[in-house]
Amino acid sequence: MDRLLYVAMSGAKESLLAQSNNSNNLANASTPGFLADLQQFRSMPVFGDGHPSRVYALSERPATDLSHGALVHTGRDLDVAVKGDGWFVVQARDGAEAYTRRGDLRIDANGLLSTGNGLPLMGNGGPIAIPPAEKIDIAADGTISIRPLGQAANQLAVIDRIKMVSADPARMRKGEDGLMRDVDGEELAADAAMQLATGTLESSNVNLVNAMVEMIELSRRYEMQINVMREAEKADEASASIMRL
Repeated sequence: MDRLLYVAMSGAKESLLAQSNNSNNLANASTPGFLADLQQFRSMPVFGDGHPSRVYALSERPATDLSHGALVHTGRDLDVAVKGDGWFVVQARDGAEAYTRRGDLRIDANGLLSTGNGLPLMGNGGPIAIPPAEKIDIAADGTISIRPLGQAANQLAVIDRIKMVSADPARMRKGEDGLMRDVDGEELAADAAMQLATGTLESSNVNLVNAMVEMIELSRRYEMQINVMREAEKADEASASIMRL
């Protein structure tokens, strides 16, 4: 009886974990450049003294969906989307470089060009600082030019160039902060051939229909496990009643 209860309990626990992953995908369905986390279940034998005669459920995130989201034209000067399989380089919270396809840029209170979630965008020499300007122009190769305050329309000054990299998808891993990194933790070199589209955002690659169907399926799977636990409780009570006789 205890074995039945434990099997059902582990199944319910793993279903909740999978539901949490799926809920995170749903919550980021409108986040620019978000890459959905994949989820799978598999059977895991319990190893210990003797033969592994018990098998329990295990949910895990085997990989990240690296397919590209749809390109949406916004017309905003600071909205950019990297073309092909490239990545923008940002400075993560720990100060190291990380990679993202999110391109909803803005200038923060410190004058740094940052992504919509507040991460500084990296240029040739570090985070890109934008001085006060009347207009900011981002070229297809990532070069950033500004028209300084009070200057004529043809007076443009080149500030920096957005660092973009290309990488082998098999070597990219997604961290808990949602940013991609090289599996060995190495910083990737800038790829001068990478191009971007201005006035455009790459949307999330989350498939809303599939995510909703997955949410319903996981909820039913969890309910099934709870029902098995209730039946185990009833069987245990019946056994205890027989023993009292």
